[in-house]
Parts: sequence; structure tokens; C-alpha cells
Amino acid sequence: MPFSNKRNSRDDKSRYPRKSTSNFSNARGSKFRSQETDDKDKRRSNTNSSKIDERRKGPGAKSDRDCSYKRDGQRPPYKSERRTFGNKPYDPSKKRRERTEVPQKPSTDAEHKDDGLIRLNRYIANAGICSRRKADELIEAGVVSVNGEVITELGSKVDPAKDEVRYNGERLRREKMVYVLLNKPKDYLTTTDDPQERRTVMQLVAKATRERIYPVGRLDRNTTGLLLLTNDGGLAERLSHPRNNIAKIYNIELDKNLTQGDLNKITFGLELEDGFVKPDAVSYVQGASKREIGIQIHSGKNRIVRRIFEHLGYDVIKLDRVVYANLTKKDLPRGRWRYLEEKEIIQLKHFIK
Repeated sequence: MPFSNKRNSRDDKSRYPRKSTSNFSNARGSKFRSQETDDKDKRRSNTNSSKIDERRKGPGAKSDRDCSYKRDGQRPPYKSERRTFGNKPYDPSKKRRERTEVPQKPSTDAEHKDDGLIRLNRYIANAGICSRRKADELIEAGVVSVNGEVITELGSKVDPAKDEVRYNGERLRREKMVYVLLNKPKDYLTTTDDPQERRTVMQLVAKATRERIYPVGRLDRNTTGLLLLTNDGGLAERLSHPRNNIAKIYNIELDKNLTQGDLNKITFGLELEDGFVKPDAVSYVQGASKREIGIQIHSGKNRIVRRIFEHLGYDVIKLDRVVYANLTKKDLPRGRWRYLEEKEIIQLKHFIK
């Protein structure tokens, strides 16, 4: 049986049926009342109500003035006219208490203190001796001293501008910071060393500097495009951390045309085996076939771009990173490298703050 929109229908289970708004009587068999009958009923009801009021009046009864708004349908007295406020006398001159803000405790986290100190293992790594992990082993072995005092405690910090650090009696000096941008070609591994002696990106930048630099992030062997190499460990760590949302733009060529439906699925996000992923932007490359796609993403998960399209049944033929943070491939041929300009370094450091 369909639902009824009438409140007084037989199917309505409401406990309180709607009152009729008509001037006519709804009693069965009754005739329409005349205006004369209505006037008699009004006079009778007014007489009865006046008698009831006289019986109810007493020493503590309210006056007609106080209750007139109830009979005449008027609004009750405004709040400011009342003489009580709850159980207490109402004082209109008293202002409402304002909420006071609780002062926050100053942060004591050591990470927020910019005192210019760095860890000793990082200082040794920046001097080109070894990695940070190997530097910890040297510190524990007791072959590192700071201002003539042997340091064996891990986590110790030094001031690069004032402290004198020595390794086996030889004074260490911090390397100058080097920033190299490489347009990586295909069939090169993004690693500093390969046990199988395959070609690595380090061979392409071997003549760039004498300092020990290493790649920031990774690109697959068959992935081409921008790759940053540096010895600035702090910058490399911030660029690699997911919370900084470093944007990367890729040009992709698929084995077949990407349907509009699959493009919409990628746009709204996909649930992969390691979690949900949603690109910042994805679209067809303007002026090209529907096999060529541009995608912007900040996720740093392993092979994330390839896995997005493989999840929908596509094979990635070419994958090229054309933008990394604020860096582009302009005037940088495939397989070539260049130093970052000073303004690019400043913008890059400011970009991730």
C-alpha cells in the first residue's frame, strides 16, 4: 500500500491527528453553523472564563496585566524587563563574562631550535670521508676528536663554524655544497654502486665534482628525466620526505589509448595493494594521441606511476619526469647535467619550507 501524505487518512498511525483549520464543523450529520450561533458561543465562553478567573484569584495570583499576553496572543515581556534571571536577580548592567584564552606553553622541542649545530656523523659525511653510518662506526672506534677531545658518544653535535674536527689526527673540512641536475637516460641505475657492475648515474656525473654526491630519490632503470644529485644531506632529506609534498610531473606513453572512464578513475584515485593513491592532476597530452598522458603526483612510493596504469591493464612504454619541484628540463639534453644556479637553490630550499 503506498504511503499517504494526508495526516488524517486511515493509514496514518499518528497519535495526534491534525486539527482542522476550516471554519466548518466536521461532525457527522451536523449543519453549518450560522454567524448568530457563533456570537452566542463567544459570549458564553467569555462569561464562563471570567467566572473561573474570579474563583482562581487570590493573594498570590497574577494580575490580568501579567497574563494578558497569554490570552491575546502577544509576545511575553522582553528579557530586559524581567526582574529575575534564573534563581538570581537580573542585573542588566552586568556584562557577560568573556572567555579568556589559555596561554600556550612554549615549545621545548630541540628540533625547532636553530642553533647552527649539526650531528658529528653528518659533519664527517659532508667532509667526504664516508657515509653517516660508517661515520658512527668511526666515532665508536675512538678515532674522531673535536677540539682535541676524543668523542665516542653517538649523536654528539658540533658547530661547523667554530669546532675543529679531526679524523686520525687529520683535520676535516666541510665540503662545499654541490647541486647537480641530470637528465637521466634509459638503462642507467639510480644508485651509487652496483654489485653487478651495471651502468649507474654516477658514471654520467663523474666529472661534475670531486665532492661525494649522491642522487635524491630514485628513478627506475627504464625511466628517464630529471634527477638531482647533491651532498647537501639536509636538503635531500627534506625533498624525500612525504610530508613536504614535492610535486613531480611525468609524461607517459602507453601501449594503447587510455579510455575516458579509466582517466576518470585515476583522477578520483585508486586503491592499490599498498594503499590509496590520488594524483594531483592527470590529463591527455594536448595535441597528441590518447596514448600519451601527463600526470602530476607528489607520492614517493616505489614505481607508483607505473603501478597506477598497470592496475588498470595498461603497459607503460615510456616514462619521463619533466618537472621536479621547481626544476625543469629546459636546455638540458638527455644524458647531460648542469649545476643549479644560485637562485634555483634558494627557490628550492624555500619551496620545501
